[in-house]
Amino acid sequence: MGEGVPDKGFGRHQENFDMNIGTLKANAEGVHIGRITTLTFSATVALRAFESTNERAPKFDLMALSADRRSWVKIGALWEYSSNETGECFLSGQIDDPSLSAPIPVAMFQQNDGSYNVAWRRSKPKASLDGFGSESEGALPPLTATGDEPASDRSVDSAAATGDGLGDSTAPAPKGKTRASVDA
Repeated sequence: MGEGVPDKGFGRHQENFDMNIGTLKANAEGVHIGRITTLTFSATVALRAFESTNERAPKFDLMALSADRRSWVKIGALWEYSSNETGECFLSGQIDDPSLSAPIPVAMFQQNDGSYNVAWRRSKPKASLDGFGSESEGALPPLTATGDEPASDRSVDSAAATGDGLGDSTAPAPKGKTRASVDA
């Protein structure tokens, strides 16, 4: 998998990332286990191979050790991609949990010793549309008519301002009824 697929913004070598937030190393059984830690999230995590014949299925489930340390809980899935620029293979996915305000996008890069470095990158803000502020500013588009002023003060045709504001219907009037009797 990975060829010809978008690199999800993680297509450059791992040193170009904003932050390494963890490392996973193979234990005696060959399972990659480690810690992912940020200022608000800290968990012991492991990779569990995902078995599927579907080529679009994730390669791994990302599992976290529960708070009581008695079981593993799925907190994400990781897909394998290859960089369009370098051809380097990496894992990409999200960590999600009800305690998080938003999912954490992560990428895992395999090192020469077989361990994985876990990288995180803040997503770039979307470009704003003309006349609209950016989403981070919480700006709203300007209101041209509030409905509080008389129709003559609005910048709309007063004839069009009457009724429900949806305009004339293109559907035929019911048989036996005229438009005037419907509006009455």
